[in-house]
This record gives sequence, C-alpha cells and structure tokens, in this order.
Amino acid sequence: MRQISVGPVSFGGSKQLVLIAGPCAIEDENLTLRIAEGLKEITQALGCELIFKASYDKANRTSVTSFRGLGVERGLRVLERVNKELELPIVSDVHDVSQVAAAADVLDVLQIPAFLSRQTDLLVAAGKTGKPINLKKGQFLAPWDIEHGVNKIASTGNEKILLTERGVSFGYNNLVVDMRSLVIMREMGYPVVFDATHSVQLPGGAGGSSSGQRQYVGALSRAAAATGIDGLFWEVHENPDQALCDGANSLPLAQVKALLEQILEFDATFKQTDTGNED
Repeated sequence: MRQISVGPVSFGGSKQLVLIAGPCAIEDENLTLRIAEGLKEITQALGCELIFKASYDKANRTSVTSFRGLGVERGLRVLERVNKELELPIVSDVHDVSQVAAAADVLDVLQIPAFLSRQTDLLVAAGKTGKPINLKKGQFLAPWDIEHGVNKIASTGNEKILLTERGVSFGYNNLVVDMRSLVIMREMGYPVVFDATHSVQLPGGAGGSSSGQRQYVGALSRAAAATGIDGLFWEVHENPDQALCDGANSLPLAQVKALLEQILEFDATFKQTDTGNED
C-alpha cells in the first residue's frame, strides 16, 4: 500500500483515516473561512488530520440556473486564504484542462469529479502537475474499472493518487454503495476515500437539482470505516437547509464532532485488528 503525503497529512497503510471536509461550493468568503475554522477546531480536538474541501466552480450542476460557486479566480483566492491563514491543506475540483494550471498553483490536491473520471486529457493534465490527485470513481463504473483512470494519471509518472468511492447509480435518481468496492479499489495499492455525503445524494431527485438523505451518512460512514478506508469525505455546512449546493446531503457543522469521534473509534478498532492479523 502506497502512502500518499499531502503536506503534513499522510494517507495509507495502517494510519488513522484522514477527514476531507467542507462545503460543496464556495458560497461566500466569510462563511467558507468559518466552516474551515470550525472543522479545524474539531479535528484538532480529536487528533484527526484534515484536508479542507470546497469547490470554486461546480460545472456539473443539474440545471443551467444552479449556483456553481465563485468561479476559478475568486474561488481559488478564498481557498488560498484558508490554506495560509488556517494552515490547512486544500482540495478542489478541476473540471477542464484549462483550469489545471491555475488550480495546481494553489491547491494541495487536485480532485477529478466522478462524472469526469474517464476524461483522458483532464487526467493526464492533472497528473503532469505532479500534485496528488483525488480520482473519484464515476457513478457509472464498476470498482475494477477505475484502474483505467489510475493508469492514465500514472502514465505521467505521477502515482500520488487517492481513489474515492461515492456510490453507484441504481435506477433513476438513486445511488447505492457496494462496500466491496472499497476493498477492491484498495487492493490496487492506492489509498481509498469514502465520500459518504455524495453517496446519499439523489441525483436530479428534486427536479432541477439533486436531493439527498443525510440521515444515512452516519451509518454508511461507520460501515466504510469498518473496511479499513484511508480517508472519509464529508460535505459540511453551517446550515445545510440553506446551502446553495448539495444541502440535502450535507452534514451540519454542529453534528460533525460527535459523529467523527464515533467513526474514529471504528477506524481504530479495525486497524488494530487488521495489524494484529498481519503479525
């Protein structure tokens, strides 16, 4: 199992899982900084490593009128403040080859959205930056199929790759999680992240936007932690019901500490047992 370093944060092996968290999209600079500061306080109190995530541009929203974020220039400037003022590693989505260079100048991790996990030019361009890449498995892919995307990135000589599971399409407007996929992808030798909040999304379930079932985030996170994942991905907002993007599947910031504490206990129990079996 490769260990992937993102600044001071490390994924892989028998290390405690890393939390990747933040709002779906950058709605407002002050709100983004408050959420980042709140997450930092929680994770420091629990001894958990954190990478802050927020999208400067959500190019894959359901409707042409959906809120997308602040855009590349303004959004990256906000993320740069989070990085410098709060000393947190940051990750955001790149949706197009034209965004890669600017994003790589600011971000610690470049994230490939699930819908774009087969886009060869984007994967290669991201790989050539030498930055760690978080490759989200498409909702339309079997777990073993993500290896083709991995190979596209690795063809550039960059093997600093994280693989993220975010559910698979199951009929119309619905996703399910096959927990076997977390194990299958980890057997490829790269750290695996479970995106619990996107896994409870109901794509297009609200007509012109997606809906979600955040009440199941805890159950799926506990189940994933018991497989030995290397990272957990949560979208978090101060008031998810008022969020401009993915509120229905986002966790309230006020609930993060209690749930994360529980998840870390599951993670520690599994990894202690797994290490013991290896001995």
